[in-house]
Amino acid sequence: MQEFLVNHGLLALFFVSFTASTILPLGSEWLLVALLCKGLPIEGVVITATLGNSLGAATTYGLGLWGKTWLLSSIIRLDPQKVKKAHGLYARYGAWSLLFSWLPVIGDPLCLVAGGMGLSFPRFAGLVVIGKAARYWAVAELTMASLR
Repeated sequence: MQEFLVNHGLLALFFVSFTASTILPLGSEWLLVALLCKGLPIEGVVITATLGNSLGAATTYGLGLWGKTWLLSSIIRLDPQKVKKAHGLYARYGAWSLLFSWLPVIGDPLCLVAGGMGLSFPRFAGLVVIGKAARYWAVAELTMASLR
């Protein structure tokens, strides 16, 4: 499987990065490193991984946005007063947490909550892309430095 993914280059990286940014517990950094070691250009690899991972995060955001009524009534079961308080706190402080949407375990819930709280999509997308691009660029730079 690993050889199959490496041999399919940027298309495989896009797919793995997208999937890793949904609720499935996958990582995409290993494939980014493998493709850089194979000689693919750093810019293309970082852009592809960032795009795939950001679109996966947007999918999770959409689940929060369009599924919040069901989530609040069936899964979380918060009373309306607590929901209102949570909206106020998120509006003040929560959006900036999306710079860390690349972190394992907490990144996907951050995107889900952003959708559920109704954060504007342009703000969501901007913060997510910045955070994810910075992470992939750092991994790529460290990889390239170790190859020199």
